[in-house]
Amino acid sequence: MENEKFEYWFANIKGITARRKKELREKITSIKEFYYMNKNERKKYIGEEIENCLRRSIENWEIEEQYVLLKEKNVQFIPFFHPEYPSMLNDLENPPYAIYVKGKPIRKDTLKVAIVGARKCSPYGESMAIQFSERLAENGIDIISGMARGVDGAGQRGALNVDGCSYGVLGCGVDICYPREHIGLYEDLQKKGGILSEQPIGMAPLARNFPARNRIISALADVIIVIEAKEKSGSLITADIALEMGKDVYALPGPVNSELSKGCNLLIRQGAGILLSPQDLLDELRISTKEDVKKKLKSKISLETEENMVYSCLDLYPKNVNQLTIETKMEIPQLINQLVSLEMQGYIREISKNYYVKSN
Repeated sequence: MENEKFEYWFANIKGITARRKKELREKITSIKEFYYMNKNERKKYIGEEIENCLRRSIENWEIEEQYVLLKEKNVQFIPFFHPEYPSMLNDLENPPYAIYVKGKPIRKDTLKVAIVGARKCSPYGESMAIQFSERLAENGIDIISGMARGVDGAGQRGALNVDGCSYGVLGCGVDICYPREHIGLYEDLQKKGGILSEQPIGMAPLARNFPARNRIISALADVIIVIEAKEKSGSLITADIALEMGKDVYALPGPVNSELSKGCNLLIRQGAGILLSPQDLLDELRISTKEDVKKKLKSKISLETEENMVYSCLDLYPKNVNQLTIETKMEIPQLINQLVSLEMQGYIREISKNYYVKSN
């Protein structure tokens, strides 16, 4: 506990990036000793600018008081080297140094689907979010979202309706329920899943925190589904990050004259899968039982990142090498290597010269 208190202090130093903190932490044997070092001793680890950040933190941060408050609020502090830290976050270009959790830490042995969409969704969008999440959760899939108004909250409530597991990723401290009207959902998620954030306790829901929150949702989920979204929305940020990470993205089509469907229709035009029904999605994911979920999870774990990127761009409709180079942004020799590897493992098939599909 004593060491964790100092780890918590180090994670919350302002003015030092998460990447730099991680580099420093990997060089330091004891954070407690580092805290009490004098300036000259610390010079072998850091420069003047970082030393100034440390000094300000030590002078202005009540370490004991803050740590006691963390424990009183039943918040778990999980730095990057902790066994409960979600390994999926390491695939991000800028992973969080630490996360804070109320409830249960992210489960590592389950598939996860993010359900995201408009805050001011239509009744149709809300109904679809609930239907998809209920069916997925019934099949042992965890639902990830941002606990926001509209689609996010509806999707998470759907999972809880069938006694499923769901996790809310916040753009504020986990000790703050935002939006406030979701207090019931906030409490229920902690019983059947968890609430998590990279923001420290007490951090208000500032607008600048939400794009960063969206990248965590993308990283945690194996599949992202967008229910309703305007042409410029946070949901599309989540989907774009997921695509860059080689993940499957699906979108719910809607009327071409609907503002709430423009984002989804755009994603579909760019190659996202089309959501027609919960059963169609399960069929496309080749899931009919909870055992299928476990098999798919094992398949996902066995693939390398670049293989995952190529695999996620394929479906049951043939795509040629030129199209795949555009979608994956890989050079042709690099792409061919991944295609050969996937074919040898039985994940894909070449049905004609340079045209590939996922295996049945």
